[in-house]
Amino acid sequence: MLNKVLLIGRLTKDPEVRFLPSGMQVSSFTLAVNRSYKDKSGQWQEETYFFDIETYGNLAERVGKQFSKGYQIYLEGSLRQDKWETQAGEKRNKIKIVADKISLLSKPGEQKNVAMKEEDLSIPPEDLESDDEIPF
Repeated sequence: MLNKVLLIGRLTKDPEVRFLPSGMQVSSFTLAVNRSYKDKSGQWQEETYFFDIETYGNLAERVGKQFSKGYQIYLEGSLRQDKWETQAGEKRNKIKIVADKISLLSKPGEQKNVAMKEEDLSIPPEDLESDDEIPF
């Protein structure tokens, strides 16, 4: 099976950073991704999709320190479905993207892309404490 997501978009707000009980950092942010297409009449239309993104460990720390609202990024990650039940007994779920690689493309107001190596913001395998600490 394959669970891989590749996106380019802009942060809609500054990343929020928190810690798991294990001490591992988690950063959360929303990414706005645009899609352009021609409708049936041949007119160009644009849609914007919003994705909830999470990062863990050293990547979460770097994202929290280096990124802010309006930054354009490229990310690679995977889909995760969170499931829960409300107090009224209703079943709910939400799809999130867990990013494991992020590259900065540009800051707000910049015309050109900012060069940053993907490995600058990727989690090296030795920095992952264990799969038990990631809540999925």
